[in-house]
Formats: sequence, C-alpha cells, structure tokens
Amino acid sequence: MPNLKVAPHLQALVLLFIAMISIQSSGALAKVLFEHFPVLTISAMRLLLGSLILAVIFKIWQANFKQVRWTAIISYGIALAGMNALFYLSIERLPLGIAVSFEFIGPLSVALYHARQKFDFVWVGLAILGLVLLFPFDQTVQRLDPIGIALALGAGACWALYIVAGQKPSGISGNHTVCLGMFVGMLCLMPIALFTGMPASVFQPANFIYFIALAVLASALPFSLEMIALRNLTALSFGTLMSLEPAVAAFSGFIFLNEQLLWTQWLALATIISASIGCTMTTQKMKNK
Repeated sequence: MPNLKVAPHLQALVLLFIAMISIQSSGALAKVLFEHFPVLTISAMRLLLGSLILAVIFKIWQANFKQVRWTAIISYGIALAGMNALFYLSIERLPLGIAVSFEFIGPLSVALYHARQKFDFVWVGLAILGLVLLFPFDQTVQRLDPIGIALALGAGACWALYIVAGQKPSGISGNHTVCLGMFVGMLCLMPIALFTGMPASVFQPANFIYFIALAVLASALPFSLEMIALRNLTALSFGTLMSLEPAVAAFSGFIFLNEQLLWTQWLALATIISASIGCTMTTQKMKNK
C-alpha cells in the first residue's frame, strides 16, 4: 500500500521551492529595473503594490483593528522597509547570490543566538568560513564593492530585526500583520523616494506592469505559497529549505543576469547553506526536548 501521507508533504516542498524561485527571480527583475528607475522608487513601489495585493488576498478588511498593537506593527514595518531598501541598494552593487549570502548572516545570527548546543561552534565556524570565501581576493571575476557588502549586511541586520519584531504579538493574524507591516514600510520609503525624485513614467502602463510583476513575484505569490506549504511542513523542513536561498539567488543571477561567480564563492554559498541547515536542525532538536 502506498503511503498517501507523503503526497501533501511533497506538494508542500514543491510549493516552497517555487516560492523561493519567485522571490529570487524578483531580485533579478529588480536589477533590470535599476537601469531605468531609482532604487528607492522600486523599493517603495514594491511595498505599495505588494501590500495592496496581499490586502485583497488576505482580506485585510476582516481584521479587528481595535485589537491591533501598533507598536509591534510599526517596528515590523520599519524593519521590513530597511530590509527591502538596503537589499535592493546592495544588489545594485553586488551579484545577487553574493548579496543574499551576506544578508543571510542576519537570520542565521538570530538562530545561533537562540541555540545553545555544542555544535553551535561548528555552525559559527562554517558561517565565518563562508564569509571569508566570498571575497575574491586577487582573483577578479568581479571585485566586491565594500559599500555593497555593508548594505547587504545592513539588510541582514534588518532581516534579524524583522524576525524579532514579527514574533511580537500584534493582536491580529500573521497574514494581516504582513499586510499592515508592508504598508507601514511603504509609508517609510515613499516620502524618501518622492523627495529623491520618483519619475512620473513609473505610472505609465508599459512600465507599471513591471512593478506589478515585481510585487507579485516578491510578495503576493511567495507569501501565498508559503502559507499553503506551512500547513504540511514542520519547522525543521521549512527552515532547512529556506537555507537554500543563497544558492537559488546565485542561480537566478546566473540564468537571468549572466552573473559569474568564482568556484571559491560557490563553495562559500555551500558552507553558509550548510551552517544554516545545521543550525536549523540543532535548534529544532533543542525546541523538541
């Protein structure tokens, strides 16, 4: 007799993998848009359209706004705005896979902070080794921009704050928290984007459709797929698969943007992914005790 319980799990894995591809493909699309629009304009428009799309999908009007804890929502939204803007600024200067690897140190640091087992030193060591290997040193396929690295690390710090802020009780469902958080993030970025010069051509139909595609790929589609996938995935499976983000980003940059990495940088991605997977497994084991 076949085990019918395997099917929902496998389906969830496929959906989560599609969500990762969607997010990293959106990064490639964003880099293409950088050639025509300011980075902060792209960041603000992504959050604006993403929040509106998710508001419809998750029916934001059904939220009980009297129970909303705005302190938690605002801190979550500010972290989201910083993560989004700094990441886009970083991939303007760095290959997509490299930027995601530096950014990934943020959530990895949060996970390691909460882990208290003997293998923690192994994961910390792997993460540090991965960071060292990311630098091309005298081999020059593409020199890493130090400002780009700083921006990616800043995005990682915002990602860590995003995780911490997202765990605070907001008084409403997680889906509604995401919608309101994205809207708050948009309110943080939009005035800056307007002040620095948002071109009116953004709203031309031929251009506007690209921003809608970016919002769908970066927010609406992956969030919706992750919501479905999480129903049939353990926290361990989810965390382990999300650890593949840097590799998916690197392949996306290679396929869509022709970004080339050194073999040492591919090895760096592998070590950072290994550290994240190992950290996820040991952290989950600790929670199960």
